[in-house]
Amino acid sequence: MDTLLQDLRYACRSFLSRPGFSALMVACLALGIGVNSTIFSVVDTVSIRPLPFRAPDELVSLHTTRLANGIQRGSVSYLDFQSWKTETQSFAAMAGVSGRTMTVTDRDESERFLGALVTWNLFPLLGIDPVLGRQFREDEDQPGAAPVVLLSHGLWQRKFLGDPSIIGRPITVNGAPRTVVGIMPEQFQFPQFAQLWIPLVPIEQASDRNTRNLLIFARTKPSASLENARRDISSVADRLASSFRENDGWSATAITMRDELMPTEIKLMVTTMMGAVSLVLLIACANVANLLLARATARQREIAVRTALGAGRGRIVRQLLTESVLIALASAPFGILLTIVGLRWLTAAIPPEGQPPYYVNWDMSWRIVIYTGLTSALTGIIFGLAPAFHAADSDLHGSLKEGGRGSGGSARRNRIRNALVVAEIALSLVLLVGASLFVRSFLNLRGADGGLNTGSLMTLRFSLASDNYQSEDAKTRRVEDLIRRVEALPGVEAAFASNLVPFSGGGGGGGVEPEGRIAEAGKEPQISFVAASPHLLRTLNMPIVAGRDFRDDEGSSRSRVAIVNRVLARYLWPDRDEVVGLRFRFTSGADREWITIVGVVGDFNVFSVRSQELPKVAFVAYPYMAVPNTGLTIRVADGVPPASITAQVREEFRKSDPFVPLFNVRTGEENRLFSFWQDRLFGWMFTIFGAVALLLATVGIYGVLSYSVEQRTQEIGIRVALGASRREVFRMILRQSAVLAGAGIVIGAIGARLVTPFVRSILYNVTPTDPLSFASTAVFLVLIALLAGILPARRATSVDPIIALRSE
Repeated sequence: MDTLLQDLRYACRSFLSRPGFSALMVACLALGIGVNSTIFSVVDTVSIRPLPFRAPDELVSLHTTRLANGIQRGSVSYLDFQSWKTETQSFAAMAGVSGRTMTVTDRDESERFLGALVTWNLFPLLGIDPVLGRQFREDEDQPGAAPVVLLSHGLWQRKFLGDPSIIGRPITVNGAPRTVVGIMPEQFQFPQFAQLWIPLVPIEQASDRNTRNLLIFARTKPSASLENARRDISSVADRLASSFRENDGWSATAITMRDELMPTEIKLMVTTMMGAVSLVLLIACANVANLLLARATARQREIAVRTALGAGRGRIVRQLLTESVLIALASAPFGILLTIVGLRWLTAAIPPEGQPPYYVNWDMSWRIVIYTGLTSALTGIIFGLAPAFHAADSDLHGSLKEGGRGSGGSARRNRIRNALVVAEIALSLVLLVGASLFVRSFLNLRGADGGLNTGSLMTLRFSLASDNYQSEDAKTRRVEDLIRRVEALPGVEAAFASNLVPFSGGGGGGGVEPEGRIAEAGKEPQISFVAASPHLLRTLNMPIVAGRDFRDDEGSSRSRVAIVNRVLARYLWPDRDEVVGLRFRFTSGADREWITIVGVVGDFNVFSVRSQELPKVAFVAYPYMAVPNTGLTIRVADGVPPASITAQVREEFRKSDPFVPLFNVRTGEENRLFSFWQDRLFGWMFTIFGAVALLLATVGIYGVLSYSVEQRTQEIGIRVALGASRREVFRMILRQSAVLAGAGIVIGAIGARLVTPFVRSILYNVTPTDPLSFASTAVFLVLIALLAGILPARRATSVDPIIALRSE
């Protein structure tokens, strides 16, 4: 301990004697550690931190599959769920969930919330208890049971001001009274954003096996592995497929709860970001190691004297490692501050509508503090090893002679410092190429519109979830009245209601049977469909290619007509040029009625601007899918700002039915931009990572060239004395900078070429090997390297040969 304290005191005096040099190293490391810890907080939440449930490793999610149609994680029908519960052997418990939009009415004011239908045993299965009141009882999840509801902590606080007397009192949910029996814990919103829960069985027990709308969660028995559970559920699903026509071609599988709640796309993005910040940390380590090597060169005489006085090799290495670890630990508090700032920025950069689910919660926890401390200590050892061993390996007599001359340095040390700079440039190129790819991907998305002009569109959603709108006719009549009122407003050209809002989600999909074609069960053509009222194409400003638009009377009932896009027409009837008058029918549903095509429209994408594959879509009459969560899309006249009609539209809704809540009121352009906010965030983050890496690499190049000029003072003086011009000396130093940059660029290009294909799936309209990104990044790095070398080069040209030779 005495020796360690002596080393620490000496290290502190050493760095305080050169505060600027020490501050530069601390700043470099703090940047690397700060961005690393920020992203590690996200990785910790997504991949490491236990999920907020009891024994989460025992929890699985059960899905239907139909691989012939590309369905790997399908929902489950209520009747299949009942069969799975009774016929499987691997599960200790099984519960169902179905997301719903729910309207809560209080004091003549209705507000829409996301809710869920749940089986009575869901919360015991998860190991979650209410903080107030009780859970559902089994008898409350039966047909004809008294209506009850559980509230989230947030809804209870906001809507009912945290009044504990709400327990046992009725509130109006979807137009009917339900007794509040409990308040769930703070932040709990399972499965993702639910604010209230009601029993499932009284609502879902009448559905058929074709109505697949449940998420199923189960807890495996201690003796059952995940593979056993998969075989068990698959076996039962195969038996159901052979017993019921609706299940023909369907199977089932089980996945872990973490895989269910943390999709593969999220894990890929987080892994990519963690890889990027790890490169930043490596660059910071290389930079500090380079600075320490340069400092060790200046300390050769000191180390030689210490060795001559009896200090062993191990003692020298320990002293130098103590200094490097001290630098790293000194950078840790600044890294933590940067992490706090980074997490706040990351949270603020995510729009309110894109906030992650309640179980994804990155924060500055004790785990992150420990990670930052351990990372700091480890990096201190890593970047301190090379300088320590090279300093300890110095030749005693040679170092004393070199120290006496003052030239300092050796070819070996120069090679190591140059190699570290090359590594920094190579890693920086990988990051900058990634940043270029993601920025270009985002810019491509900004210019993409799916073939749809959103500049004159206004959109909103409204909820017809109350008991007054349980029938298809009731929803249809209200929709017709709302459209009539909205289209009468000044500045409004057309409007349509649908189960879809362009670029904001909705619609449906399934198998179809085209007239004149027979497909094997389970291999029917799969299409997308949108249930929409008349004036759809007029609102979207899409001309008819063949046939006609919907008539006004065809939106009042389940009119057996459809408009299809050209992609779908070619997909279903590849040998027919004219499809108007042909028919198809959905393979699911009890009636399986034939639907006649009355029109063909050009190809455009109302689902996503990100998808580069045009959807095969059929537009059918609104009553085919008159869902409670209905969207309204409005086109305004040229010159009228879409947002300017918001107040008038709200007033017309109030006049039609004051208890119909509106939500997600946005312009069409806001929907389009919001649909790819993740790409904007990803581009920004990689740009920040690349900028930090570029800054560190620039400091590294400047440091190496500065010390090179200092070490070569005698050589430069001799060159000038022998007739070398200052221009030649200037070019010599810049040439060294260009050689380092060129070597780093070649190695970095190879590394980037190997790495970038892994992010292909999250790029849009740009290839992972995009020549423009690689070439522009390489040119940019060369320019930065030359700029970093200008100041050392100018210093070299100012060397006075007489003074340089006299000092030697």
